[in-house]
Amino acid sequence: MGRVVCPGSFDPATNGHLDIIRRAALLHDEVVGANLAKQGMFTVEERVSMLQEVTADLPNVSVGTFRGLLVEFCREHGVSAIVKGLRAVSDFEYEMEMAQMNYRLAQIETLFMTANPLYSFLRSSLVREIATYGGNITSLVPGPVEKRLRAKLAGPHPG
Repeated sequence: MGRVVCPGSFDPATNGHLDIIRRAALLHDEVVGANLAKQGMFTVEERVSMLQEVTADLPNVSVGTFRGLLVEFCREHGVSAIVKGLRAVSDFEYEMEMAQMNYRLAQIETLFMTANPLYSFLRSSLVREIATYGGNITSLVPGPVEKRLRAKLAGPHPG
């Protein structure tokens, strides 16, 4: 089974992200969530902390970060495959190109998991927008993530 990575910015982690991570954890020895280094609403440290909290019940899941190429992270950490969730056909086109390039660069396989229909519409940016306008996100993100997102939005705003 081996070690796989579920890359994403997780800004914030949604129930869709968590569903893919949980399903990957059932199929593989170790799952790493990574690529948190992208700039976002939450700092890298906040995203790592949130992802660790919502995956704490999964002993074979760890959270790592990287800058640069995903395939380099895979090489450095003994990752044998990349696991990506696909929400729609439009995701497949982009992800297929990335999978082919990752294989060409480092012979790292990409495994695609279709999104649970409950989450096929879900994007972090959409969650942030709904939360910004006071909408109900309870069914879209894990409880600890909702709490932190609400606190972040209630905090001081620049400008």
